[in-house]
Amino acid sequence: MSEGEGAPPVVIVRPETNVTSGTAVQEKLISAARAFADILKPTFGPRGLDKMLYKTDGTTAVTNDGAKIVAELMVRHPAAKAFVSLAESQENACGDGVTRTLLVAGELLVEADRLIRMGLHPLTIVDGYLAAMKVVEESIHELSKSIEDVEGDALLSVAKTALRGKSADQDLDSFATIISEATHQVTRETSEGLRSEAEDVSMYLLGRKGIKDSYLLRGIQVRRRVLLDRLEGERHNLRVAVIHGDLKARELHREAEIEVENPEQLSGFISQENERKVALAESLLRLDVGAIFVSGEVDRDILHHLVDEGVFVADGFDDSELRNLCNVTQAKLSSSIHHLASSDLGRAESLNCERRTATDRVEDEIVVIGGEGAKVVTIVVGGTEGVAAEEIVRGLHDALRSTTLATRTNSLLPGAGATHIRLAMMVRTAAEQRSDRAKLAMNAFARALDIVPATLVENAGGDSLDAILALRASSQKEQFFGIGIDGNVTAVPADVLHPTDTILNGIIGATETTCSLLRIDQVISARGD
Repeated sequence: MSEGEGAPPVVIVRPETNVTSGTAVQEKLISAARAFADILKPTFGPRGLDKMLYKTDGTTAVTNDGAKIVAELMVRHPAAKAFVSLAESQENACGDGVTRTLLVAGELLVEADRLIRMGLHPLTIVDGYLAAMKVVEESIHELSKSIEDVEGDALLSVAKTALRGKSADQDLDSFATIISEATHQVTRETSEGLRSEAEDVSMYLLGRKGIKDSYLLRGIQVRRRVLLDRLEGERHNLRVAVIHGDLKARELHREAEIEVENPEQLSGFISQENERKVALAESLLRLDVGAIFVSGEVDRDILHHLVDEGVFVADGFDDSELRNLCNVTQAKLSSSIHHLASSDLGRAESLNCERRTATDRVEDEIVVIGGEGAKVVTIVVGGTEGVAAEEIVRGLHDALRSTTLATRTNSLLPGAGATHIRLAMMVRTAAEQRSDRAKLAMNAFARALDIVPATLVENAGGDSLDAILALRASSQKEQFFGIGIDGNVTAVPADVLHPTDTILNGIIGATETTCSLLRIDQVISARGD
């Protein structure tokens, strides 16, 4: 008997651990990708349908937004989690194009599966995909155009494209106009170029009237239970103070015991405290303050003294609201009411407080309109609250992300699947110059890009094969052809535009995620699934 014969095997994993190796790995990853793509595919494009999500807390959401759907899914498979990360990355970078990105990633894996079954090594596929992605990066800007080269309002076109297929397209022209105007309002020149951020546009759900009653406000609107009935009404041309703190007299923190021997001493202490409050209120009045917004609490005595002099006072504002108030009025955020100076004050063109019927909710509405230098605007969305209203707000925010991105980058591409078809042609042309097996992967990459127009056709009830063949033939022409709302091949209208970065980042992200999954040779599950 040789040394060690009959010795028990060395166990490095638990018995219930499941290890998948070989081609079964890719099959497992691709099946997860296909399942993910099948969930999202019906939601894509102007003819996409919605998903109803029933959450673990009992609430529901109705949406066709890819980022929202992915965020609500409780995924377990590692490939699915990679897709979740991809969706988050695309959403954070561009705010739109999540569904398109995930469809391309899923199709890249499906095409890779076909090549693996033909005998190609996964790393050969990775080499081909990366080569194709490089072609896309080098070629995509040839297809792009600047905002100045677009006929009409380019931002209006971008907004319309982003809103199509979402709940907000029931009043497409109106909402697109609001989005375009809002983007123009918050765009400003800096030393580093144009600054345009969607975060400078607030959303306010009115909770009444209808969708068609939505409008753009050059300022902010908030719900707050105002402190006194006398504060209701409209005021004009006010100096504004914004305070991150309380509106109170300074409190003494030194511990001491004071023995009061008679009522006169007690009255003296109370009188001194009141004098301190009056002095603070008078110091604010000398600054000619017309409105004060604070994050903390307001002393009632100081409040009444200020209101008696016509000053508007409101409390309980969070950090984002304080920041918006500063941007609207150009006030400087002060850390203390005691350090407030005249140079810290901003100016509001008007302030209106509307007192509403008392309920268990905060219903009073405060509207602050800034001057010409206002850096924040608000889109007031009409309609009752609920899942439908939430979906409209979500669609508007995605459109805002697209228009502000287009403004910053000044680069646009035609939509309707036209760009993906043209990029696929460029990849095929580059693949013809290769003589190695990576050529097969590059052609597979090109076929994967066809998933975008193919899905548009399918969701419109058309035949994707005929449409793709027609688009490939038209890709030789100078004019861009894509998929119309009816599912037919047509010349892409001038107002169907996406920011270049939305499409480019999506393709790059999809490629990198796919390549990272193709490099996996084993899936080890400690749960045994």
